[in-house]
Amino acid sequence: MDRTYRYLGYFLLLLIPLTFAGFYKTYFEPFPNFGKNIDIYIHIHAVIASLWIAILIVQPFLIVNKKIALHRSVGKLSYVVFPLLIISFIPRIIKTINSGDIQFLFFPLADGFLLVTFYVLAIYYKKKTAKHMRYMIASALVLMGPTFGRIGPNLLGWSELSTQNVEYAIIYTILVILILYDLKNKRKFQPYLIAIVGFVIHQMVYYWVFL
Repeated sequence: MDRTYRYLGYFLLLLIPLTFAGFYKTYFEPFPNFGKNIDIYIHIHAVIASLWIAILIVQPFLIVNKKIALHRSVGKLSYVVFPLLIISFIPRIIKTINSGDIQFLFFPLADGFLLVTFYVLAIYYKKKTAKHMRYMIASALVLMGPTFGRIGPNLLGWSELSTQNVEYAIIYTILVILILYDLKNKRKFQPYLIAIVGFVIHQMVYYWVFL
């Protein structure tokens, strides 16, 4: 791993408190007495999503500690976990269609599209460590959607629109900082530009659907 990213794993650890905060009101607070709205499919999605977050967090630590063989083994495990993660969106999609709130299909479909795009690019460039790592970072930023997207309304009392705007602002800020960081260290930052394009499209579609 590029030495300039040797602390990446510690930053990715922030996914844990963000996920807890995002799903506290709807999932963790009522545990174990869940209401009817929390079915077996949501539990399955929660387990698979947790496994995916664990993979994102542990991989940089394995590289820094030169556990290359284990890093590759965990990477191969992602070939199973990631498709299961995407498949686990299907029950929510079906439930949304049946509810008649078709516009809310935006969230699983748009987030799923970005996840698949960045993950496929990361795997395509798995032998080019710099690009591989940056696309995986981009995929981690997609998780800001289901986490911060709930923190805003549920914990901070923000409107859906305000939450989305702040979410996009945070993601763009992180990507711009990473680009400037790479420019300073003379590293290739192009994957972050592609990530910005992806999130801009995500934002434009959001406004088209909800505004």
